[in-house]
Amino acid sequence: MSELPREDVPSRKKYFYPIIDPLRDYLTKYDREVKLPVQYSDLLRFTFHTPLLNKDGTDTLWQTVYYDESEMKELFPSLTYIYALLHTDGDVQVMEHLSVARIDYCTFGNSKPFRIRIINRLNDNYDHFYVKVADASRVYGLELEHILSPNRITYISNGNTLIEEHIPGLPGDIFVEHRLHTTKFNQIRICKEFVKFNERCFVRLLGDMRSYNFVVDITPDIEGNQYRIRAIDFDQQSYEGRRKFYLPHFFKENNVLVNLGLKYINETTMKQYQEEERSLISHRMRMGSSRLSDMLDVMRIQEISPKEKVVQLVNELSEHHKSTAFAHCETMGQILTEHLNVLMTRGRV
Repeated sequence: MSELPREDVPSRKKYFYPIIDPLRDYLTKYDREVKLPVQYSDLLRFTFHTPLLNKDGTDTLWQTVYYDESEMKELFPSLTYIYALLHTDGDVQVMEHLSVARIDYCTFGNSKPFRIRIINRLNDNYDHFYVKVADASRVYGLELEHILSPNRITYISNGNTLIEEHIPGLPGDIFVEHRLHTTKFNQIRICKEFVKFNERCFVRLLGDMRSYNFVVDITPDIEGNQYRIRAIDFDQQSYEGRRKFYLPHFFKENNVLVNLGLKYINETTMKQYQEEERSLISHRMRMGSSRLSDMLDVMRIQEISPKEKVVQLVNELSEHHKSTAFAHCETMGQILTEHLNVLMTRGRV
């Protein structure tokens, strides 16, 4: 990453794309499609809401929502059952000591999610999951994360509803603000992970990875810490037409991480980390070849981005790779397929 990032502003409003029948068949085949007792629309029946503030009194942009008693009697047991579906394949025995502690609603962003807090009454431990409107772009993003990244993703869908597990970690913007002042050894490891994360996003064309759209998972190690950057927002999977939009180091929100990399990592070391990540992705592609092939077969036939963005990305990737492989592409799925082929068969970007 030899140049400083420049902000690349996404489209003002991203379109939602439906779950088409072939994608529904794919989700069913891989146990992602499950009959749910609650749909996203059911959660919209709240009666009032209050702003959710963090510990220092700052508005989190989430609203805590409240329901009539009759609604709660029907809704809350169904939500604990969904939690059991996510984590125990629906084993109802685990539900006896679980309850819904709070429901939050966020109108900021595309998916307008509900966040469900589930509490274990035996020890007061809590966990979260999210209820969102099912968007095909996001589903493709979740699947690609599951297949090509080092992270496994748990989610289920039904109709127009998408249920996602909570991805643990420190939000990237908070991490950058409060956790970068550490040892040089840890900072070098942070830089290494950001290079590898940057590579993962570009290879699978996941866009808009600003610091508030990813989390940092910190694991104490024998010496220092290990870091894993994980995407948490998949709405911008193969949507925008600008190549730089899929490279996190071009966003001004990530400037601090980029500058840290310029301080500690030279070009030779950076290329080594990129090659390491490319090799790992290639291995995951081979291991999950059937599933990836099935997903790309569906993605290639679905429109998940406006035509003008598809044309723009075809042109920019053709110029970047100096390849005519993208000339025939008419959908983002076709672009992604060719992009993966070029990267994995012709070496590094």
